[in-house]
Amino acid sequence: MMRLPALAILAALLASPVFAATPVTLDEAMANPDWIGTPVEAAWWSWDGKQVFYKQKRTGSPLRDTWHLDAARGGRAAQVADADLAKLDSPETLYNRARTRAVIVRNGDLFERDLKNGALVQITRSQGAVQAVQYSADERSVQFRIGDDWFGWDRNERVLAPLALARAAKDPNAQEPDALRDMQLRLSTILKRQKDERDATRAQAEQERRADPTRAPAPIYLGDKIAIVNTALSPDGRWLLVVTGPKDAPKGRVGKMPRYVTESGYEEFSDERTRVGRNPPAGQGLKLVNLATHEVQDLALDVLPGIATDPLAQLRAAHTLDPLKGLRPVTIGSEGEGIVWSQDGGDAAVQLRAVDNKDRWIATVDLPHAALEPVHRLTEEAWVNYDNNDFGWLPDGTTLWYLSEETGYSHLYVRDASGRTRALTQGAWEATDVAWSADGRTAWLMCNRKAPHTYEVCAVDAAAGVTREVSSLAGVQDFRLSPDQKKLLVHYSGPYLPAQLATLPASGGDAVRLTDTRTPEFKAHEWIQPQFVTVPSTHGGAPIWAKLYRPAQLEPGKKYPVVMFVHGAGYLQNVTQRYTPYFREQMFHNLLVQNGYVVLDMDYRASKGYGVKWRTAIYRQMGHPELDDYLDGVNWMVANEQGDPARVGIYGGSYGGFMTLMGMLRAPDVFKAGAALRPVSDWTSYNHEYTSNILNTPDVDPEAYKVSSPIEYAQNLKGHLLIAHGMVDDNVFFQDSVRMAERLIELKKDHWELAPYPLEKHSFVQPESWYDEYRRIFQLFENTLKP
Repeated sequence: MMRLPALAILAALLASPVFAATPVTLDEAMANPDWIGTPVEAAWWSWDGKQVFYKQKRTGSPLRDTWHLDAARGGRAAQVADADLAKLDSPETLYNRARTRAVIVRNGDLFERDLKNGALVQITRSQGAVQAVQYSADERSVQFRIGDDWFGWDRNERVLAPLALARAAKDPNAQEPDALRDMQLRLSTILKRQKDERDATRAQAEQERRADPTRAPAPIYLGDKIAIVNTALSPDGRWLLVVTGPKDAPKGRVGKMPRYVTESGYEEFSDERTRVGRNPPAGQGLKLVNLATHEVQDLALDVLPGIATDPLAQLRAAHTLDPLKGLRPVTIGSEGEGIVWSQDGGDAAVQLRAVDNKDRWIATVDLPHAALEPVHRLTEEAWVNYDNNDFGWLPDGTTLWYLSEETGYSHLYVRDASGRTRALTQGAWEATDVAWSADGRTAWLMCNRKAPHTYEVCAVDAAAGVTREVSSLAGVQDFRLSPDQKKLLVHYSGPYLPAQLATLPASGGDAVRLTDTRTPEFKAHEWIQPQFVTVPSTHGGAPIWAKLYRPAQLEPGKKYPVVMFVHGAGYLQNVTQRYTPYFREQMFHNLLVQNGYVVLDMDYRASKGYGVKWRTAIYRQMGHPELDDYLDGVNWMVANEQGDPARVGIYGGSYGGFMTLMGMLRAPDVFKAGAALRPVSDWTSYNHEYTSNILNTPDVDPEAYKVSSPIEYAQNLKGHLLIAHGMVDDNVFFQDSVRMAERLIELKKDHWELAPYPLEKHSFVQPESWYDEYRRIFQLFENTLKP
């Protein structure tokens, strides 16, 4: 038999359908991602809608430059010179009602643009960054906050003046009742006369201040027992809502992080976060200030339905904990997110969330009577989503809109002044990121109506409640309306296309693709396109969406080793038409397929984009429904993709690392090898904000933590395990992996290793670390999953 030269054999293999993709090396996959092409970052319209500006990272540098191009035709982008930066608008833009003027926040300072002629006026030039920018009710001035202080800039007078100065301190002129003082004033005529003179002088000064519009207002003293969390000024300047918290709330014991490889050559230590249950958020309160009289009134929270009923009462009782006393504590957002005023200042809406994560309320404020009026309650046995909580007022000033998951999916609702509520969107899909037209007749939002993995911009007719896609790009990430609201500027992407820009008519139509920042080297590759597949679920009911990476043609009769990839974050959607945050892993999947593997990447239960039931399936049992989904995935690969059930590996980072541990330790006969990267091994060591949503707190629900923590199953390890972790990880502490390592040592387990990375945080940065980590993963699979 004639033998072909080795090069000829390789060429023939590369030309065949099995090897249709361009081979990728581990060096390429883990290299600095600049070789792919730096994506388009923040983008915005020019004031006249003719140009598009955007930020882009320089190749081989952390520095960013600003570029611009024609919004209608695209073409060659031009860099904005440093000397021209002062003339630009920014992504942070607020329009007046008629959209004839716009307020711009740039570099922490405030500007106003006249959209009729383009004239730009600078309002502030200071060290303190402006926040909560809004137009006054009459639109003659611009209002904003720096710290806790509110200021206004009058366009006609060109004066910048304080409007409301809240202080968490005692009024220096106020006196507490004191019997000794009263006696002294009664017995001493001179002391009484001096006091009366001081009081009269202060009263006259305050009277003159109130009568003189050129004077700054007096500070508002709220007492020294509270801390100011947030303030929101009514656009008419009459009211101030103040979110307060306790002044000295316990912060819990703070974790210490050692750093061993440092510039100084000495070990260094830093304070990091506290653990779950060690620093629960302190309950907040709400005060209403009448700025004309300086009267301060507390808004009672007992009107919120269900606030006095503890949903965790049975769990508390089961663990002999004291019952909750009084009202359940709540938080009211931050940086203005929890309070929204109507444009005329006549109405305010407040969003409150129970600290126990079970309820979200929206209430309006009866300003004359200083009272909350509940208008909506969203309650969940598991936890209310921390996403999809947008709300606000329509331009009519009386219609409230909000997102709610009450039907099982995030949808858009409106509530008119009479209390009538209508759902504007509905169905088994998610509505997010709402933007309204100036007349309140149309809402644009992100939607995935066509399929869970396909994201477009949808337009909603507010009167008819009719929803339709206006884009057809499949991987839209976000959008921005043009100044005249006739066009959309969108970030879109694809499986191998980092974020780019396009414009399209706001009413729908063909998109003009403006950018393609990929390098010729990256574009020259033929990548394995992920196949979007559904895996039947034996436990969750709905099918499990997944991305499949496989050769173009499977060899008949051959059994392939299977690698299961687990995305991180838990509540994240990776099976989409968008550019994946796991672009390195995606290239690694190409390399695995080149080397004879088939790979499945699943949006397991807890993933984003599939509604409430999918998200909350893991309540009090993290790692259990997700593992069931992965076992279904393994069986599907065996039945449909010639997967070898005896040669199955699993890997992932963060939540994916946690799930890798759960797979290796709870299904040790299924997974022969696993790479757990920066994994949580014990949920009692993770943060409060994330963990308490899903598992409550360790004192109230210790069973949930025990069944959900991989370290509790360490005795079951049979296969080959790699643990890799950055030693300066300030998200999942390196201690998680060290404790797991000690547990495996004490159990006398074999076939495992711990790879520490002294200079890496949670998300690796350095190419050398990425390469070393994935070299280990590749070698693990090659040594354990190959015959």
